[in-house]
Amino acid sequence: MSVLRSLENLNFDNSFARLPERFYQITKPQPLKGAHLISFNAEVAALLDLDPCTVTPEVLAQYFGGQAPLPGSEPLAMKYTGHQFGVYNPDLGDGRGLLLGEVLNQAGERWDLHLKGAGKTAFSRFGDGRAVLRSSIREYLAGEAMQGLGIPTTRALCLIGSDDYTMREGMEPCAMLLRVSRCHIRFGHFEYFYYHRMHDELRQLADYCIERYFPHLAGDENPYRSMYRQVLHSTADLVARWQAYGFVHGVLNTDNMSLLSETFDYGPYSFMDGYQTDYVSNQNDHQKRYAFKAQPGVVLWNLACLGQALLPLVDRADLEAQLECFGGLYEAAELAHYRARLGLFQAHDEDAALVSALKLLMAEQRVDMTRFFRALCRLNGSDAALEAVLAVWPEPAKVTDWLLQYQARLGREKIDAAQRQVRMLAVNPKYILRNYMAEEAIRAAHQGDFEPVNDLMTLLRDPFAEQPGFERFAGQPPGWAESICLTCSS
Repeated sequence: MSVLRSLENLNFDNSFARLPERFYQITKPQPLKGAHLISFNAEVAALLDLDPCTVTPEVLAQYFGGQAPLPGSEPLAMKYTGHQFGVYNPDLGDGRGLLLGEVLNQAGERWDLHLKGAGKTAFSRFGDGRAVLRSSIREYLAGEAMQGLGIPTTRALCLIGSDDYTMREGMEPCAMLLRVSRCHIRFGHFEYFYYHRMHDELRQLADYCIERYFPHLAGDENPYRSMYRQVLHSTADLVARWQAYGFVHGVLNTDNMSLLSETFDYGPYSFMDGYQTDYVSNQNDHQKRYAFKAQPGVVLWNLACLGQALLPLVDRADLEAQLECFGGLYEAAELAHYRARLGLFQAHDEDAALVSALKLLMAEQRVDMTRFFRALCRLNGSDAALEAVLAVWPEPAKVTDWLLQYQARLGREKIDAAQRQVRMLAVNPKYILRNYMAEEAIRAAHQGDFEPVNDLMTLLRDPFAEQPGFERFAGQPPGWAESICLTCSS
């Protein structure tokens, strides 16, 4: 029988805080003025064995607006380094967030609680340690959007607003977000100890990660090599999922890469409205280092940085052999996700060419891939279904040959059309978190109206359902959406 707990009685077991202090700096959150609850995520509360009936907006604002310490927590700022836009930066670390601790639930799962926007730390450099409401809303929504799509991600328990302001794109209201994740260890944690030649601490960090995240590898001949292999495999699948759903991270620095291959540290991300291989979601990325088409290569580069940091523990030849596997792993994973979206449940040799041709067509016409795949689910031989598919394409005549090849390929499947439709509708969302949707919610929140944020949370948790009342979000984005500008402050 499960037993739910109050916030004051969560089952904390703070293993990271038991590591030596050179891994972190003990720091208390700095309270926000007029802290108030904007949104609470009951689904995330369930992960923590937290009884939502025992929490109130006032108590949430008190603990996660920095006014009072959460019982059982041991706040600390984690130290790491990393490569930012390809350049190593030794001065990184939790500059505006604190790891409050780790909750161990009844299922034996360990969940990190990380308070983002908690104020200055030793690693803030020239920053004020604050997060603004705009970026906090975007991260809050992104976690549920990715979770709804089945893409590994961090999430958040609650979002707290305030009466404090700070300078970003003008004066903006401050907020705090309680991020919840299985893991806050970044590639940059390993880089910190490697580049500072602290090899004993590097081994200690690796041992900690194996014990906590990869205990099944502990008996391997070289568990560090096995850990790297598993990270590489899961990261290849993660970026394949991004590519299959048109997600652009925006800031794929090594300090934004999770050891457990969760989508991590949301900044200027985008789900593309129109499929563009060179799409850049971050307007600060003038060299297009993190463009959509570049993401698999950048992730491979980041994995090479992690491998470099593990050289004191793993032979170079073993690491290089693993890196050489990445391309094949990524391509196989991306093809598998496209097959599922296309309703192809058997593998045939021509599938890769069919998918490649589709991607070229989508890029040429900048097609809305979300609306296209959703319409494709109902392709059943009727004229109306075909017209709905063609209506998504600016130049439908150019896609008819591909559709004929696709229909011929469907003829080789062994399941009937009705079964295929059900399975396709379960992986092709009707709704996706578009930039204009987040922007509308942000504008409303700046006026004190938090209902749009909470409505979007409801919508994004089940993006495959019809969701009556939200139909406008399934249509073509408004024209003004193209003018939204996202930067690193987003």
